[in-house]
Amino acid sequence: MREWQVKRHERTRQLIELGGLVAKADLVELTDDDRAALYGAFLTVAAKLSGPDGAQALVLFRRKGKRAFEAEQQRDISPQSQPY
Repeated sequence: MREWQVKRHERTRQLIELGGLVAKADLVELTDDDRAALYGAFLTVAAKLSGPDGAQALVLFRRKGKRAFEAEQQRDISPQSQPY
């Protein structure tokens, strides 16, 4: 595979994963799939991260995201109670 194809494949995978996060956070449903609203929300987050408290906001966002991933993983691996 050529170098540009590898880079394109990696970028495509990254975009698919990011779209998955948008769906996982229920943003598609919460905004009724309104692309302008989603973009506005992302711009708000970007402004927060580029502001004077950006580093602190990033720490908080990362912590919240890690907790959500861990909680989801716990739900996925915990034994389901059987109704029997």
